[in-house]
Amino acid sequence: MEYVTTADKAPGCVLCRARDGEDGSERLLVHTSELNIVLMNLYPYNSGHVMIAPRRHIATLGESTPEELADMMALARRLEAALKEVYTPDGVNLGMNLGRPAGAGVPDHIHLHLVPRWSGDTSFMTVVGGTRVIPEDPTEGCARLRPFFAG
Repeated sequence: MEYVTTADKAPGCVLCRARDGEDGSERLLVHTSELNIVLMNLYPYNSGHVMIAPRRHIATLGESTPEELADMMALARRLEAALKEVYTPDGVNLGMNLGRPAGAGVPDHIHLHLVPRWSGDTSFMTVVGGTRVIPEDPTEGCARLRPFFAG
C-alpha cells in the first residue's frame, strides 16, 4: 500500500536525482556506466520494467552524442539478456516516449524503456481498467538485476 499511495513529488528531475543518489532514489539504480544510468521504473507496467537514461540531462535524441546512444544500446543488449534470465519473459518491449504528448512521464530527460512481457500478462489492465497489477516492488527488481552489472 505504501508503494501505491506514495507519489514522487520532489522537485527537479527524477532521473537526475537517481543518478546523484538523492532522496533515496538511488535504491532504484541498477547500474551506472560512464555515459548512462540503468534504473527501475518507479511506476512500472510489469515486473522488471527498467530504463536507461543518459547521465546528462537532455531532452531530445538530437542532443545526445553518438557515444551516449551506442552505450545506451549496449546496455539495452545486456539488459535484454538479464531480463530473459531473471524474469523468463516471452518477449520484451523496448521504446522511448519523446515529449509529454507521446506519453513521456519525464519529458525533459530522454530514457529508453525495457519492459518484460508474457503471453496473457496483465498490461491490458492499464488500458481497460486504469489499474496496474505489479507483483514485484521495483526495489526487489533492482536487487535481482544488479548482479548482471557487477565486476
